Amino acid sequence: QVQLVESGGGLVQAGGSLMLSCVASGRTISGYAMGWFRQAPGKAREFVATISRGVGSTWYEDSVKGRFTISRDRADNTVYLQMNSLKPEDTAVYYCAAGSVAVGEERGYDYWGQGTQVTVSS
Repeated sequence: QVQLVESGGGLVQAGGSLMLSCVASGRTISGYAMGWFRQAPGKAREFVATISRGVGSTWYEDSVKGRFTISRDRADNTVYLQMNSLKPEDTAVYYCAAGSVAVGEERGYDYWGQGTQVTVSS
């Protein structure tokens, strides 16, 4: 079992930055692919970014490429999502997830955090 706790969300103006953190407990993140997803009001949850176990290859949803960066710190058992140049359409609840394969689909992940709210004002 892996427990995931996100933090770092908040209210920011368009063009600003936030860094989300996801602290894992129970198991080391080294054995998992880690992903970030988000869910805006009235919409389905969607893929944002993922980092593979092992070498740490990364993939991003097209709308966040060049603005968001996923990274991990094995010593702290934490995954990060650095979000720059934020837009109002980035407003959503952001979820951290752990799974066996770094994919852009929810079904690839077995463990989920409770989410953290990100609100970008125009």
